[in-house]
Amino acid sequence: MLDTARPRSSSLQGPGGATSTERLERLKARPRKPGEASFFFYDTHFRCEAVKVLPGEYFVHDEDIVILTTLGSCIAACLWDRNLRVGGMNHFMLPDGIGAQDSGRYGSYAMELLINELMKLGATRSSLEAKVFGGGQVISGMNSLNVGQRNTDFVIDYLKTERIPIVSKDVLDIYPRKVCFFPASGKAMVKRLSTSNPEALLAQDRAAGQRIIPPASGAGTVDLF
Repeated sequence: MLDTARPRSSSLQGPGGATSTERLERLKARPRKPGEASFFFYDTHFRCEAVKVLPGEYFVHDEDIVILTTLGSCIAACLWDRNLRVGGMNHFMLPDGIGAQDSGRYGSYAMELLINELMKLGATRSSLEAKVFGGGQVISGMNSLNVGQRNTDFVIDYLKTERIPIVSKDVLDIYPRKVCFFPASGKAMVKRLSTSNPEALLAQDRAAGQRIIPPASGAGTVDLF
């Protein structure tokens, strides 16, 4: 169910008196770190600034923007510091790989990258909590590779080892998913998409796989929308 308490409209002012348009321009203009998402836009549904995280990317922020991604067999981990109220999302394709461990396409690097960026803003591991999405078997005939299951097992084991509690998750099954995360509040929303046309997701994953990315409250709920 969609939360009706939407962020402010573009005509209102945000932190520091900046309008939504000004904040969007500021986000676009700031230096981009290796692997950091950079596709910023104004989301008319949520009426706030948004950033799309592509495969191999991450994004961390502490204001009321929305971080979005679309998942097939990939995993997005959303981490939130419940004390500092800062959060972020990554999007990885495989648990690990050979010869490209310093790439956000792989879970082992993507998780450390996300945690380290949160800690740079003052977050601590002991106050982090996680929401996990994806790992769907969206392509028929891909059972033998079991990528979604492998990704899901990896992220659950990783977070258990790091003692970061998973407060909610929506993983596995056959559905692609659209995920929205609000880093200032820790709120997450997920929409299960139709399985009839997974080609766009497959093309997205393949495109990301061809490029190497350089290194670089409501918190306990997940809403369907």
